[in-house]
Amino acid sequence: MTQPDLIIRAATLDDLAAIASLVQSAYRGDSSRIGWTTEADILDGIRITDEELAKLITAPAARMLLAVDGGETIGCCLVERRADDIAYFGTFAVRPDRQAGGYGRALLTHAEQYARREWGAAVMEMTVIAQREDLIAWYERRGYARTGERREFPYGDERFGLPRRDDLYFTVLEKKLAG
Repeated sequence: MTQPDLIIRAATLDDLAAIASLVQSAYRGDSSRIGWTTEADILDGIRITDEELAKLITAPAARMLLAVDGGETIGCCLVERRADDIAYFGTFAVRPDRQAGGYGRALLTHAEQYARREWGAAVMEMTVIAQREDLIAWYERRGYARTGERREFPYGDERFGLPRRDDLYFTVLEKKLAG
């Protein structure tokens, strides 16, 4: 269900604090447990810094999108051009108390359309922590498929969090975008 007042727009540097707070609340710490996207049982630490976000917002081959409802930032995602026909989707978050309301689906659909329209992307790719089967299943219901590719989790790089277990890795998912 898409909300009628939902506005999706490009983020600016003025949005840094709102995005950082949103991403942290959706994935880490006790506040993330309100929603279903929490990583609090597998990772501690900061999910993304203002410096990392500033690089993403200003990158020429990327677009950070915000979902705004009633003037409130409730969701975000990154769409990044990786190759002539491949775009990457990441940094996806919806405020925990607004999850399961159709906002994530609307934002993902918008990101796919943006990648296709602006860059001619034929494929959207993403990586998901393999142990997040519930999240992978959500993406699969939206047309994404596991490629069979596995990417190692960057243990020791605190930018990706502080692992609470030693078996983490990423699964690569992709979706062919309609022309």
